[in-house]
Amino acid sequence: MGRARAFGVSERIEEYALIGDCQTAALVSRAGSIDWMCLPRFDSGACFAAILGTRDHGRWVVAPTLAPARIERSYRKDTLVLDTTFHVEGGAVKVSDFMPVRHGVPRVVRIIEGLHGSVRMRTELVVRFDYGSIVPWVRKDDHGIVAIAGADSLHLDSEIPLHGEGFKTVGEIDVAAGQTVAMCLTWHPSHVQRPRDIDPREALQSTISFWREWASHCTYEREEYRDAVMRSLITLKALTHAQTGGIVAAPTTSLPEQLGGIRNWDYRYCWVRDATFTLFALVQNGYLDEARAWREWLLRALAGDPAKMQILYGVDGERRVREEELPWLPGYENSRPVRAGNAAIEQRQLDVYGEIMDALHQCHRFGLESEAAAWDLRRVLLEYLESCWDQPDEGIWEVRGPQRQFTHSKVMAWVAFDRAVRRVEHVGGDADALARWRAQRDRIHEDVCTKAFDTDLQSFVQYYGSKMVDASLLMIPMVGFLEAKDPRVQGTVRAIEKNLLEDGGFVRRYRTAARIDGLPEGEGVFLPCSFWLADNYALAGRHEDARVLFEKLLSLRNDVGLLSEEYDPVARRLVGNFPQAFTHVSLVNSARSVANGHGNAPARLRREP
Repeated sequence: MGRARAFGVSERIEEYALIGDCQTAALVSRAGSIDWMCLPRFDSGACFAAILGTRDHGRWVVAPTLAPARIERSYRKDTLVLDTTFHVEGGAVKVSDFMPVRHGVPRVVRIIEGLHGSVRMRTELVVRFDYGSIVPWVRKDDHGIVAIAGADSLHLDSEIPLHGEGFKTVGEIDVAAGQTVAMCLTWHPSHVQRPRDIDPREALQSTISFWREWASHCTYEREEYRDAVMRSLITLKALTHAQTGGIVAAPTTSLPEQLGGIRNWDYRYCWVRDATFTLFALVQNGYLDEARAWREWLLRALAGDPAKMQILYGVDGERRVREEELPWLPGYENSRPVRAGNAAIEQRQLDVYGEIMDALHQCHRFGLESEAAAWDLRRVLLEYLESCWDQPDEGIWEVRGPQRQFTHSKVMAWVAFDRAVRRVEHVGGDADALARWRAQRDRIHEDVCTKAFDTDLQSFVQYYGSKMVDASLLMIPMVGFLEAKDPRVQGTVRAIEKNLLEDGGFVRRYRTAARIDGLPEGEGVFLPCSFWLADNYALAGRHEDARVLFEKLLSLRNDVGLLSEEYDPVARRLVGNFPQAFTHVSLVNSARSVANGHGNAPARLRREP
């Protein structure tokens, strides 16, 4: 039998699993290779970047020397501890991968456990700092090796004997039934003394305890879809930065929306919009601590002139997230360019004001205590929005073409004033502002219904004067702008089914065209929008259609329950950054609407005070 597949074959996106410590994360392939990890936090430079290049751009493999006859993997129940079992000729071993919840510096622990027989295991560590561009100096120490370059230092403490071999660190060992072998990789600033070692086996138990204690607070009560919901919630928690409260959109950059294409973006930042959706999924399932931390992050990040509010920020709330290309990386399956940073930071996206207002409204509804600073922020944002809601913008999809009067942006401006009105109606105060906000809400509603609805198409359109539909229009009933059974909404759903549906239910965001988004045509179907269609079916009483579509979307999850941003229905592959918070948020919200089955939508989809 040959060498293990882990040693030199790139993986499909769906072949990866996530581990993390709530400050950064890593992707582990089915074949036992950590091919992506940024240290010390989500948006730092990667020390393993093989997923965007080759093995020489950094990775860490732990796998049998013989090609496995079978590989099985799963997360320990209600945790982010990954178990991968390799069955080879002569035996089987289990590799447990995890990152201990951080108390100081980030670490990755890998524990090999012999299950039966004896298996020859090999580790291969290739450290390349700064996204694969810097080869560090490596030296041995008493328990393993130390790799240093510039500000970064990695220490590998290993129970496998190690040696250098062609700019990589390798080792082999026979693991018998009942035997365990542990390795721990620790990062710290190179100018700081090496942190104290930890006991990997004790760290495993404490990590399991942390995640299970966190999962025990989930208020999702139905057994139906419970595993899918819990896995998605754990994924969202893993993408929440524990220290700052910021929520990143994904732990990766430049995984392509079209294989071989240029739609390759960096999602390792805090999009205000995506964070508000994530927040809603968390609070409606019992996680108020994350909501409180995010609200504090928001107040810090948005401090200053509301006219200068950005659509995305760094994990700490940094405003400068400059986009650059990394030409030494060939890209995932030759999808170039690879990017770090995101130029969308310069865009105007007016829908974000509505999403912020709705998120703060939902936090209050689900029991988060009021805070004067949060209400002051809302007032300032509304005052600014009153002056600019009717201006064009780049919209929810961050088009790189000309600004337009996008319908979704106007609808979300309506949401901003609607949530403020309902807040004052419920708790009192601000009588003068209430009258003004009501009038503004009505004005926007009339503007959208007059200018965004095409009587020939019997549908709302992507932007004023357009003849095209856009999947973001599915949000119209979900945010309460119109009822789901309103003929205009039903006509819009039919138009989306006619023009944007692929392969019996998967929804494209819109028909890509250079004149709209300034980029070459082509991308996968957008999974959050597909979940939104299931929500629309549920709201309109089409319960069987909702269930069928939802379960079809669930079938796209990989073997450990994770989803990316998009899906290629021709190649039948996940595409886009992975795992994607927006997709898992949409799964959580749709699970509630579909499982209810009586026309009762999730809380965000009902017009309540």
